Amino acid sequence: MSQPTATIAQTDGRLGQLLKALPAILADIYHARTERHRAQRDAFAVFGVRCASAGLLYLSQIVLARWMGGYEYGIYVFVWTWVMILGGLSDLGLGVGTIRFIPHYREGGDNAHVRGMVQGARLVSFGVGAVVATACAGLLHFFRPFDNAFMLPAYVALLCVPFYSLTWVQDGIGKAFAWMSLSMVPPYVLRPALVLISMILAMALGLPMVAITAAAAAVVATGGACLVQAVLMRMRVRETVGEGSRSYDFPLWLKASWPLLIVNASELTLQSADVLIVSHYMSPTDVAIYFAAAKTMSLILFVHYAVGSSVANRFSALAARGDKEALNSFAREASHWTFWPSLAAGVGILALGIPLLWLFGPQFVAGYPVMLILVAGFLFRAAMGPSEFLLNMLGKQRISAVVQVSMALSSIALNLLLVPLYGLIGAAIATSVVLSLGALANSVAVSRTLGIEVAVWRNLKRTKRESL
Repeated sequence: MSQPTATIAQTDGRLGQLLKALPAILADIYHARTERHRAQRDAFAVFGVRCASAGLLYLSQIVLARWMGGYEYGIYVFVWTWVMILGGLSDLGLGVGTIRFIPHYREGGDNAHVRGMVQGARLVSFGVGAVVATACAGLLHFFRPFDNAFMLPAYVALLCVPFYSLTWVQDGIGKAFAWMSLSMVPPYVLRPALVLISMILAMALGLPMVAITAAAAAVVATGGACLVQAVLMRMRVRETVGEGSRSYDFPLWLKASWPLLIVNASELTLQSADVLIVSHYMSPTDVAIYFAAAKTMSLILFVHYAVGSSVANRFSALAARGDKEALNSFAREASHWTFWPSLAAGVGILALGIPLLWLFGPQFVAGYPVMLILVAGFLFRAAMGPSEFLLNMLGKQRISAVVQVSMALSSIALNLLLVPLYGLIGAAIATSVVLSLGALANSVAVSRTLGIEVAVWRNLKRTKRESL
C-alpha cells in the first residue's frame, strides 16, 4: 500500500471512530449543559421562593412589631429563636444527610433505600422533636430559668418543635430530589402567611396582641405548613420511586449525619447566639431592634442559601459519577452565582435600610449601624461560594464540623465579650468577624482537601488566564 493510500485509510478509520463516538460526545455535552441549566433554574426557583418568603416574613414581622410593641415582640423573638434551635437539632442531622444519601441511592437505582430513608428520617425527626419538647417543658417547670413574662409563651412555643423538626427533614428530602418548590414553599411561604392570617383572626376575635398570642399563631402556622408539605411529599415520592420494600441503614445514616448535626448545631448557634446574648444583657426592646436589623441585612444570605440548596445534590451526584472536571467547573460557576447577586442585594438593602427599619416602628431605625457592620461579614461569606456545601456533600463533613464548631464557640465568646461593652454594635461586630473567618477557613479546606478553588477572586484570575 502506497503512502497516500495508507494516509487516506488512517484518516477514514479515525473519521469512522469519531462518527461512532459522536453520539456519546453529544450526549455528554447535552448532559453537562442540562445539569448547568437545571442548577441555574433551581437556584432561581429557590431565590424566588426566598424573596416571596422575605416579603411575607417582613410583612408578618412588621405587623407583629406594630401590634405588639417592642417589648412583647422581643419576648416572641426570644422564644421563637429557641424553637428554631431545638427544632433544627431534633432531626439528628438527617435533614442534611438526606441530601447526601438520596441522590447517591438514586444514581445506583436503589429505590428501596430511597423509600426507607424518606420514611425513616421523617419518623425519627418528629419523634425526637416530641421528646425534646417534652423534656424542655419539664425543665421550664422545675427550674423556671426565665422571667415570668417569658414562661407561658415559651410553653406554648414548644409545641412547634416536632413540626419544625419534621419540616426541616422534609426540606432536605425535597432538595435531594430537586423539588425546590415542595421543599421551600411550605416552610418559607406558607408558614409566615399562616402566622399573619392567625394574628389577623386573633385580633378580630379580640385577643390581646401579646407574645403568647403570637406563639399560638406560630404553632398553628408551623403545624399547618408541616402537614401540607408531608401530604404532598408522600404523593410525590410515591410517583417518583413507586411503592415497594423499604431498606433502612440507620447506623450508616446516623454515623454520617452526626458531623452534619454538629455543623447544623453550629450554624444555628451562629444565627442565634447574638440574639440570645443580647436578650441576656439587654431589654426585650433592644432584642427586637437588633433582630429587625439583623434579619433585614440577612436577606443577602438568601442568595447563598438559594445557590447552595440548588447545587448540593448536584455536587453529590457528580462526585458519585467520579466526574472531577465537571465538579470543579460547576463549583467555580456556583461561586459566581453566589457572590455577584449578593453584592447587588447588599447595596440595595443598605440603600433602603432606614425606611425598612422604620416600618417596624420609629425606634427600630436605631438598628441601622448594625446593618452597616453585618454586611461586611455576609459579603465576605458570599465571596467564598458554597464551600461548606462542597465539604458536606463530598465526604469532608468532619472538616466542616470542626470549622463550624470553632465559629460557634467564637461567636459565643466574642458576643459575651463585646455585648456588655458595646451593646448591639458589639453583637454585630462579633457576628461579622466570625462569619468572615469561618468562610475563609471553609474555602482553604476545600482548596487543600478537594483541590477546588471556590473563592470568587481566584476564579476571576482563572477566567482571565483562560480568556488569554
